[in-house]
Amino acid sequence: MANIKSAKKRIVQNRNRSEINKKRRSMLRNKVKIINNLIDAKNSNEAKKKFLELEPAFSKSVNVGVFKQNLVSRTLSRLSKKIKSLK
Repeated sequence: MANIKSAKKRIVQNRNRSEINKKRRSMLRNKVKIINNLIDAKNSNEAKKKFLELEPAFSKSVNVGVFKQNLVSRTLSRLSKKIKSLK
């Protein structure tokens, strides 16, 4: 355990930040799963709407540090490709 006050504060901040990042990561992964389920169900209109909601949130997660840029780009590209193939 840390002895210095600032080190104790960093431990608390890191714990809180970790919880926030877990929630964000989980929320975004669930949205991706929902879109994949809509694609499997051949529901292109609904999948496209959900994709348009996901894209800015997913891109913002890179700036916040939840996901890496390459993962986000790859996932969005694959989803977009699947949605386009439904038409």
